[in-house]
Amino acid sequence: MEKMVKILIEKHPDGYLAYPLGLRGVVIGTGETESEALTDVRSAILFHVETFGQEVFGSGPLVMEAVLTETGISV
Repeated sequence: MEKMVKILIEKHPDGYLAYPLGLRGVVIGTGETESEALTDVRSAILFHVETFGQEVFGSGPLVMEAVLTETGISV
């Protein structure tokens, strides 16, 4: 069975960080490119599921939609 998982990829000065949305637990991947980070997080998700079972997906849909936005904060 294949599950579709939304992945957020962030670009940082020292590389990329990727993590799935909606999974139970902490799962991240890193890489020097978006592709490397995506490959790494996919491997981490598979390991997470092998370790903790299908329960990491919960009982409903993972995330139906994700919105990235930003706002100014006076500090």
